[in-house]
Amino acid sequence: MLFNSFGFLLVFFPICVLGFFGLARYFGHFSAACWLAIASIIFYGWWDYRYVPLLLASIAANYYCGFHIGRAERNSAKKFWLVIAVISNLALLAYYKYADFFLLSMNGLVGSEFQPLNIVLPIGISFFTFTQIAFLVDTYQGKVREYRFVHYVLFVTYFPHLIAGPVLHHKEMMPQFADMATYKAMAENFAVGLTIFFIGLAKKVLIADNLSPYANGLFDAPESPSFFIAWGGVLAYAFQLYFDFSGYSDMAIGLSRIFGIHLPLNFSSPYKAENISEFWRRWHMTLSRFLRDYLYVALGGNRHGRIRRYINLMLTMVLGGLWHGAGWNFAIWGGLHGAYLVINHAWAAFAQKMRLPVGTRLWRATATLLTFLAVCLAWVFFRAADLPTALRIVDGLIGLQGISLPDAIGNRLGQLAPLLEQAGISFFLGGGSRFIETWAWVGIAALIAFACPNTQEIMRHYRPALDYSPTHNSSTSGRMAWYPSSRVGIALGVLAALSLLALNRPSEFLYFQF
Repeated sequence: MLFNSFGFLLVFFPICVLGFFGLARYFGHFSAACWLAIASIIFYGWWDYRYVPLLLASIAANYYCGFHIGRAERNSAKKFWLVIAVISNLALLAYYKYADFFLLSMNGLVGSEFQPLNIVLPIGISFFTFTQIAFLVDTYQGKVREYRFVHYVLFVTYFPHLIAGPVLHHKEMMPQFADMATYKAMAENFAVGLTIFFIGLAKKVLIADNLSPYANGLFDAPESPSFFIAWGGVLAYAFQLYFDFSGYSDMAIGLSRIFGIHLPLNFSSPYKAENISEFWRRWHMTLSRFLRDYLYVALGGNRHGRIRRYINLMLTMVLGGLWHGAGWNFAIWGGLHGAYLVINHAWAAFAQKMRLPVGTRLWRATATLLTFLAVCLAWVFFRAADLPTALRIVDGLIGLQGISLPDAIGNRLGQLAPLLEQAGISFFLGGGSRFIETWAWVGIAALIAFACPNTQEIMRHYRPALDYSPTHNSSTSGRMAWYPSSRVGIALGVLAALSLLALNRPSEFLYFQF
């Protein structure tokens, strides 16, 4: 079931909300928690009911192991249950996500003839697996204090986050499920939640979905693109993914807020980052937190010298890339980001030693642009169907396939056209309108992403997320602060109406496939 569908908006969600607050009022919060957990399981089963037993079995097994970890008196017993549980979770994830990748890789490397198993990846398995691994480790470290089974089921299955995140921590959610105030319908929560939801819906259906054809046109094309065609398609995908994932994150936070529950922030204007480390503190923030706390630190972090730190960064990012998908392209994408992080840390140390003026406005703008371009280059491998396609597009990005413009543009350049031709820029027939549309949409998306405040900055006076703080703000945060008023209500109504009119072609969120 999609957030951006009439079935969800007009049937599932209203029934879910009415049932939740009605049961809380007349029968108590336990019945309301049970209702929300059941509704979340139905939400998951709407995609494919055959995988509901897998989800429930995973929940039961992890709860059982977590209970034994928490109650064990000897550290050796705690470690035994933790190792068994983590290995089981990773084995389950490896089977569904990586079995075919392993078999096909073996065929390519040693010439074997293993037949792929054609396993259907259960939607959301990466997210509910990582969520439960975090619960197990937190239990082992003594951070878990509450073990009510219904709350645990709700913690894992809670539908706003189940399919595409954020990756939750037990300690973040369980106190909220136990708080009686959560189960009281409040006008402020409805107003704030609906506003955030419709901002996210608009990002998805009015921006991301309109960029999709221009991105697909590049990545699905069999021929090698020229410079401007390549950059137009890559930037279209970069902003499509940005607004698609940002839209989902907003919608999840908004839906959750209606129930009186605050989700952690998962997206905070990552393209405004001035370096790649800051990018990962702003993009998929809860996954970055998980990889840092449970993988990078476990590998040794920065505790064993500079070289070991760089190796740990590379391993973390390559594994993070493979988490996103079973393919060598994802490994290359993760490896690129690992290399970016290594270069960033080395550069930061050099700049500090040489006392370079890295704080000037021009320097910061240049750093932001370089970071963005590096991220876009890596997105090519993230999106491309295979390595040859990715390399063909990279050739276009660096100009190896030539630089050309539509003839329709050349005809309007007058005496400038011959000069451009002398400089090596050619003109091709046809495609002028699509070329202009691509760059127009890219320009609109770039203006919103770089020059406008993000959702949490707009909603900053009403605690838009669990861990929101002014430190996430950018220079644009002083504008467009949200307050309840008739003018704001009208603007939100128009935005909602435009978004609903665009739902005649609902599409999945890009992060559903991970």
